[in-house]
Amino acid sequence: MKFLERFLSSMDTKISEGPFKIFHPMFGAINNMLFTPGHATSSGPHIRDSIDMKRFMGIVIFALIPSILVGSYNVGLQAGVEGLFAAFMFGFLKLLPIIVVTYAVGLGWEMIFGHINGHDIHEGFLVTGILLPLTLPPTIPLWQVAIAVSFGTVIGKEVFGGTGMNLLNPALTARAFLFFTYPGNISGDSVWAAVDGYSGATPLAAVAASTVPAVEALNANGFTLDTMFFGFTAGSIGETSTIAILIGAAILLFTGVGSWRIMLATTIGAYGMALICQYFGTDVASGMRTLPAHYHLVMGGFMFGAVFMATDPVSAAGTDAGKWVYGILIGVMVILIRVFNPAYPEGMMLAILFGNVFSPLIDHFVVQANIKRRLNHGK
Repeated sequence: MKFLERFLSSMDTKISEGPFKIFHPMFGAINNMLFTPGHATSSGPHIRDSIDMKRFMGIVIFALIPSILVGSYNVGLQAGVEGLFAAFMFGFLKLLPIIVVTYAVGLGWEMIFGHINGHDIHEGFLVTGILLPLTLPPTIPLWQVAIAVSFGTVIGKEVFGGTGMNLLNPALTARAFLFFTYPGNISGDSVWAAVDGYSGATPLAAVAASTVPAVEALNANGFTLDTMFFGFTAGSIGETSTIAILIGAAILLFTGVGSWRIMLATTIGAYGMALICQYFGTDVASGMRTLPAHYHLVMGGFMFGAVFMATDPVSAAGTDAGKWVYGILIGVMVILIRVFNPAYPEGMMLAILFGNVFSPLIDHFVVQANIKRRLNHGK
């Protein structure tokens, strides 16, 4: 290992000054992944902690493994592939090209901006490159993935200054771009129509289009609370299995990487607003307003968003009190979108982006309130 470290160190100097210096950010990223950097950050803030950016991102990726495993198997299951291993391999081979395209295009943009701005590629894209594929359907065209990654990386992050400076979650920014530019390939029944072996509608789409009470519509389409909890339904690759996501949440919470306040606040906000909508929806006979509140928590991308997207430390609120407000805001918004916008029954993506926009303002008011309280206490 010492030999490899010395070799990479000597190559780092040659690449940074030679004709291939445009590749230096990429080389630096690989070097930093394998070994601890021999330099410190040149600007603040400086935080002494045992978990650096590399370990932080590594823990998030590790927490995503259950969703990757169950999601890959579910894709094969929905395609009618028999056998546990065969179904898993079928789904994984559908997921793998999406991951490869995401990393290739995204890291390409990171390398270009790293060369222009004179810095290494940040580890933040390691997580973005996994999160985005897991929020997409397995039938998404790869060229659309490439365009979305370009938009999410350049417009969602690099124009703000790179990792740590972005206002919006880059993975969700890319997904939002896909939703608004190619809606037929990312949402609704069409992405899971009986083409290429895929079947049926998603649970949320089934409820949104129903003319009977929500639970009755779900049962008629073969969706039970158990199948939605374990993830054996149509949907985005990594978002269907609540149990797999909860295992990932436990890993994030145990390691202190994920914010329990945001996760809990988002769940409370969604459940509370769903109860209100259900209470005032007793006069309707069908649709989202007849859906029991706890069903919302296991349907669509709610749990995946609450655990892995809303908790993004860069785009989320940073103060403790602000995290509660931020999480509740997202939870309330996702239910309002689901219930009152039948054309878009998911809602979680837009709710989180909405929360991202307001998170700096939320933190500002929390900080100002603390300052005011301390000043009054001093009097």
